[in-house]
Amino acid sequence: MTFRLRAAFRIHPWLCCVAGVFCVFGLGAQAMMAASPVGDVVGKVTVGYQGWFSAAGDGSPVNNWGHQNLEMWPDMREYKAAYPATHHALGNGQPATMFSSYDQQTIDTHFHWMAQNGIDTAALQRFGNEIDPASTLKAQRDGVAVKMMAAAQATGRKFYIMYDMSGGTEHLKSDWTDTIVNTLHLTKSSAYARQNGKPVVCLWGLGYTWFKLSPSDGKALVNWFKSQGCYVIGGLPGQWRTGTGDSRADYAEAYNACDMISAWAVGRPVDGSYQGWISGDFAYCTAHGIYYQPDAYPGTSFFNSNGARSPKNQFPRKHGDFLWAQFAAMRKAGAPSVYISMFDEMNEATSIFKCAEDASAMPAGEWFLPLDAEGVHVSSDYYLRLVCDGGKMIKGKVPYQETNPTPFVISGVAFFPGLQYGGAATEFLPKGSYPQAKLAAEGVRKRGALSMRIPFGWKVIAYSGDNFTGASWTITSDTPNLPGRSPRKNLTMLSCKIQ
Repeated sequence: MTFRLRAAFRIHPWLCCVAGVFCVFGLGAQAMMAASPVGDVVGKVTVGYQGWFSAAGDGSPVNNWGHQNLEMWPDMREYKAAYPATHHALGNGQPATMFSSYDQQTIDTHFHWMAQNGIDTAALQRFGNEIDPASTLKAQRDGVAVKMMAAAQATGRKFYIMYDMSGGTEHLKSDWTDTIVNTLHLTKSSAYARQNGKPVVCLWGLGYTWFKLSPSDGKALVNWFKSQGCYVIGGLPGQWRTGTGDSRADYAEAYNACDMISAWAVGRPVDGSYQGWISGDFAYCTAHGIYYQPDAYPGTSFFNSNGARSPKNQFPRKHGDFLWAQFAAMRKAGAPSVYISMFDEMNEATSIFKCAEDASAMPAGEWFLPLDAEGVHVSSDYYLRLVCDGGKMIKGKVPYQETNPTPFVISGVAFFPGLQYGGAATEFLPKGSYPQAKLAAEGVRKRGALSMRIPFGWKVIAYSGDNFTGASWTITSDTPNLPGRSPRKNLTMLSCKIQ
């Protein structure tokens, strides 16, 4: 997504302007937005989802390598289908392999991770230059969309279409009516995101300086989707509110026509002006009856994709502190929703899904950005867990916390008294056998734990009775609803074996 990064880097000249705009903080702003109903995007954690990686031999319409200008390398341990990559062996000596986004198991795995980590909704990117009827790329994108629908339905997640208009707008209307609604029938799915009873669609790129539609045509496009019964999110440039820098100066009416505004943040520093930017956008939207969905990203790099013309690790992740600072600013402003850029975007190093922890899990002799780039080891699921923690804070489920609370690694099993990792966790428990008394001594309440975190490769055998009696069930990954995984729904774990 070259356009996005280049557009984002136009933000710097306007940083001095932020302090002068109207802003409102905390509880006052939150009270003003209280009338907005919670739906599938309001009050939720949404992630951008590319789904654009293809591999030679994957059986997709493209059936070849696609979008392999990678900045990060995926953690491949949980994919059943792994395609031999055209790279050196990994640092640990194992062959380098890559997944395909066209495989159902790939998307199922990703949505399973979302469900494990409190991610409510995924916005599937659909590019304006890839939806020409009868094209191979359109067939590819259509196939991914249908597989995404199935994964969302199976995991209780929601999804919606996010049109990236950097590639044009010529086919948007016909694509929506002919393909999305009447051929793929995505909006009929119980998993398709709805807000205020309407199917959600996002128009990304509206009002950028490179955007070709006139202000009146841009507004007309927004209103056309609204006339189709849609809830329209405007994916806007960072300086939309001032009409400077990356934003056209004459697009205010088109912006105000949107039901929700989400301003692109990738490439924006989190500095002294950041809080004013978030709070100012939130205040403007509140005053104009528009809902606000701020955008957060973990860091970014564009070295490989930009032919080494961009620096390596351009916006460092700071082992999660960079992303947490954004969450803290959003919570402080009172915005209870967030859009994460992105779930699987390895090409700009904004991915929060499981990536290589260190050089041992990346192709040797080539440059990729590992998760320990700043000298702190974190587990491959760290940013998923951090988003889970940040999402709970933004939603107001836990108190405001200025500093990042997410453990770098899960070194043992942690049990929680509430669903979705709610309440105070136990210490990380090592492998061993735990009757009820021993669990109680470790802080597990008598009624049993309701959720748990578990290191990769470990397993927990849970028992509904004390001393390893009663019904049993085995858990091998993070579980936000432990009773829901039992052989008979809502059995409580009273003893367990950690192996």
